[in-house]
Amino acid sequence: MSRDRAASGGSVGDPAQGREILRLAVPAFLALVAEPMFLLADSAIIGHLGTAQLAGLGVASATLLTAANLFVFLAYGTTSIVARQLGAGSERGALEAGIDGTWLAVGLGALTSVAVALGAEPLCRLFGASDAAVGFATTYLRISALGIPAMLVALAATGVLRGLQDTRTPLVASAVGFSVNIALNLLFVYGFGWGIAGSAWGTVLAQTGMALGLVTVMVRHARRAGAGLHAHPGRVLRAAVTGVPLLVRTLALRSILLVTTWVAAGLGDVPLAAHQVAATVWSFLVFALDALAIAAQALTGKALGAGDVRGARAATSTMIRWGVWGGVVLGVALLCVHTVVPAAFTSDPAVRSALAAALVVVAIGQPLSGYVFVIDGVLIGAGDGRWLARAMVATLVLYLPLILAVHLGGDRLLQRGVPFALGALWVAFTGFMAIRAVFFRYRIRSDAWMVTGAAR
Repeated sequence: MSRDRAASGGSVGDPAQGREILRLAVPAFLALVAEPMFLLADSAIIGHLGTAQLAGLGVASATLLTAANLFVFLAYGTTSIVARQLGAGSERGALEAGIDGTWLAVGLGALTSVAVALGAEPLCRLFGASDAAVGFATTYLRISALGIPAMLVALAATGVLRGLQDTRTPLVASAVGFSVNIALNLLFVYGFGWGIAGSAWGTVLAQTGMALGLVTVMVRHARRAGAGLHAHPGRVLRAAVTGVPLLVRTLALRSILLVTTWVAAGLGDVPLAAHQVAATVWSFLVFALDALAIAAQALTGKALGAGDVRGARAATSTMIRWGVWGGVVLGVALLCVHTVVPAAFTSDPAVRSALAAALVVVAIGQPLSGYVFVIDGVLIGAGDGRWLARAMVATLVLYLPLILAVHLGGDRLLQRGVPFALGALWVAFTGFMAIRAVFFRYRIRSDAWMVTGAAR
């Protein structure tokens, strides 16, 4: 494809461009915040059942999110492809590409669900947690595996709608799903006395409802545009092949998150329980920052599809600036409440103390997260999947010595207190984000990622 340097577009600071970013980012922000709210709700509800249950949730959620997020390309890749087609003037082509991705999600979801359910206990034991924690984790994971097909279908349908520049519908789906999830979890866990299993069932039912609602809206768009709804094996296969680079990227990213959880588990149940909540809070904050990345995916794909290189570059500069300042605001806010937040998740004083220490590090790293997540969204929107895959694998290689140093020095760190040990783990994890930032700065300053046209 050509690289068009002459196309006209918005300039940095263009009010119209800022309004367009906000139009996409604000609903995306609210929708993305609702996603980790599923885990925040589970953590708060389960945390008061006991430390072993909360530690078990940490293991199960890490496994479940890995199984589902391996296929995050169903959302990210679809957003880029659909937005490019839309920018090139082909709404029907955009929707047919999105429908292919949704059928792919159905197949991948069914296979993954069976694999996770059958391998629940061995997968949970890989983390080295206590027998009590593994027992609760296995229960949660086996039930939650039933919701994986719905999770993947929701990812694909969300990607289609974002590519169509619609971030409001996913917001509505997330808001309704979160509300239903809270109600069902409270009913099943405390009303019916099902314990951790009740939380899993509530989340599965809420996820299924979200997927059905999103698919209904997507089908209406397809019918209006005259796009077919049937699966086309050849096109579905091409969609799978196109997603391979983002799959590699995600595998490397999930490996980083999993090895971090494994190191936390090796420190003991109290550090693991505190790490589970800290990781959930981190996810909550970065999902908030990821709203700009979602806008970046949609706007970058559409601009490059229309050949508007200047507009893509100007929007990127604006969103990076907003991302960093957004991280500053979130970091300061978390610092103000880092000693208050733990009480909402656990009554164990040891877990509260460790969590408060970890949240200080989480807060300090938020501006860096804002920078990284925005550029990640820009490059995904540009379809720069192969470079992203290589960069994330290199990041994994460079991160392993940092996190393994924490593992090898675990006993010495614990001698200085659990809060110190968990804080050291999160300092290492912030190092992972710094490594990503270096790679992204190198890439975004070049023009190699700005390839124009309906397809990259």
